[in-house]
Amino acid sequence: MAIFLGVDTGGTYTDAVILDDEANAVLGKAKALTSRHDLAVGIGQAVDAAIAAAGVSASDVALVSLSTTLATNALVEGQGARVALVFIGFDEADLGRSGLIEALKGDPVVQLPGGHTHAGTEVAPLDLDALEAQVRALGHEVSGFAVAAQFATRNPAHEVAARDLIRRVTGRPVTCSHELSANLNGPKRALTAVLNARLIGMIDRLVAACERHLAAVGIDAPLMAVRGDGALISAAMVRERPIETILSGPAASIVGARWLTGATDALVSDIGGTTTDVALLRNGLPEIDPQGARVGGFRTMVEAVAMRTTGLGGDSEVHLVTEGLTGGLRLGPRRLMPVSLLAVDHGPMVHAALDRWLSSEAVGEMDGRFVVPMSGQRGGLNARELAVLDRITAPMPMAACLTSRLEVAALERLVARGLVMISGVTPSDAAHVLGRLDSWDAAAADKALRLIARRRTGAGDRFASGPEAFAQAIVDQLTQQTVDCLLEAAFGEDAAFAGEAPQALALHRLTRAGLGPHRGVVEVSVRLGVPVIGLGASAPSYYGAVGERLRCPMILPEHAGVANAIGAVAGQVSQRATATVSSPAEGRFVAHLADGLQVFASAEDALATTEAAVVAEASRRARDAGAVDLRLSVERAVKEVEIEGRPMFIEARVTATASGRPRVAH
Repeated sequence: MAIFLGVDTGGTYTDAVILDDEANAVLGKAKALTSRHDLAVGIGQAVDAAIAAAGVSASDVALVSLSTTLATNALVEGQGARVALVFIGFDEADLGRSGLIEALKGDPVVQLPGGHTHAGTEVAPLDLDALEAQVRALGHEVSGFAVAAQFATRNPAHEVAARDLIRRVTGRPVTCSHELSANLNGPKRALTAVLNARLIGMIDRLVAACERHLAAVGIDAPLMAVRGDGALISAAMVRERPIETILSGPAASIVGARWLTGATDALVSDIGGTTTDVALLRNGLPEIDPQGARVGGFRTMVEAVAMRTTGLGGDSEVHLVTEGLTGGLRLGPRRLMPVSLLAVDHGPMVHAALDRWLSSEAVGEMDGRFVVPMSGQRGGLNARELAVLDRITAPMPMAACLTSRLEVAALERLVARGLVMISGVTPSDAAHVLGRLDSWDAAAADKALRLIARRRTGAGDRFASGPEAFAQAIVDQLTQQTVDCLLEAAFGEDAAFAGEAPQALALHRLTRAGLGPHRGVVEVSVRLGVPVIGLGASAPSYYGAVGERLRCPMILPEHAGVANAIGAVAGQVSQRATATVSSPAEGRFVAHLADGLQVFASAEDALATTEAAVVAEASRRARDAGAVDLRLSVERAVKEVEIEGRPMFIEARVTATASGRPRVAH
């Protein structure tokens, strides 16, 4: 009997599950709150409870695998550590491409001459002295560096030189863009490198927390992590390339959904605390997004499942829409700590503040909101931001940490940096008021919703008559936005609507009418043509109404709440390596390899050498990622044109994939 342990760390809960790999059976499972201050606490509670429920010994565990939505959530919410970008051979206009300026969010940029041409020859020398002077000045202000050089995928020499210098001078983590993607488009590679550098500290803390607890309880087994395409990689590799874990949780949920249901064609919808992730299973497998994973408005170069991630979850921020006379609600994309959860550990403070606010008929702008300090690096904060942060020594009402409206922007900056978290009303609080959940402090949820329901619409009326009516309105809004997510994914995957904007189709008046369905002079009917597999701890609370609205079968598997943890240990290890062969002149063929350029007189010699190099690199990466019993496949994509009746070689891309089962301890 091979015993596997799967762990999934989400924004709200950490799940653990014990699987018997040979019998394909769940032996035990458990949940614990994700402990942001020390991730090892939540991981430990979930792991220990799952082992106890399974009735096995910690020493029996042969493999541990980790999936997480922390990286995805950070990008969706615009959070992450402060980093610096070393931008080699690019101009100012390149900073404005691919969303790079938005991703940097004011973080420093070091621009230097250098880089290479499309053929891999040096454009200008790299000034290492100038680079050293600038990174010495920045080293104490940032948590890491991203390095991107012009055409680094054709010759990575300048990125490698910059990386080695930065590591020697600062000791900080460095991400090189060529290590994350073999594709061209320098600004997009730079964006991916920036996001990777921003996530390194967060994922390193997660892996370290997991390793600490495994060692403490006597689990001596390889630790793996789920990549965004559902494959497994070693913990050591994920520490260097955390960007590959974006969509890790959703990818694991798809693997888990397939394992739990055996379904071959379905929409998989996974609702967590922060996001709802939707993907299509077709013939039992999800598609890989050919353009790279898109998360939080950024299109990266990370290979991942074709997943639509929306900032909608059980802990989404509830916004009151005050425009117009009737008012309305909107949820997300930011995650708040539910008031009912904050009250579990800080009940006296929360209830005292809520009672004080309820004693007045007028509802203040910040009433019902609290701030919670989080750990993180303070470098790069201005004086006003530091002053606000220094006041937040413990959870407190939001207004208590601000001395003027000028400090509201400073507080938002602290939230974006992940140094402070806001607590307020969420769908989870609404579920407590309606009796659908009883995990936290329902009395605090009732007071918070009673308070916010008193706010006024444009017509001067209260948003709701009481907490129950307001709670139902929040749940109804979550249902509607979930329906919109699923319809957008469905339109996006239906070939009949290729070229159309899926979001516009999902929100179109005819679609809305068809869900009715509409029966009049014109009859319109719309329904989802495949079943939906609902995953996540809160799916049973919300997804029944979603299935009714879409008039499709709704599958809620027995272990839906821990599907991600199941998927974490049900996957395979897979690694890929890619290299290019170009032909800058007739009879001259250049192999662009990781260790430099090699020139050949024939295309076949260049292709054969390149193929051997990528096979060796993919095999090495797969073994480093923890794979055994490797299976290899090679693909050549050759571009040729016909000139005067004979083919002329233009360029070729050679890709090798090495995959295998995870190495286990026993």
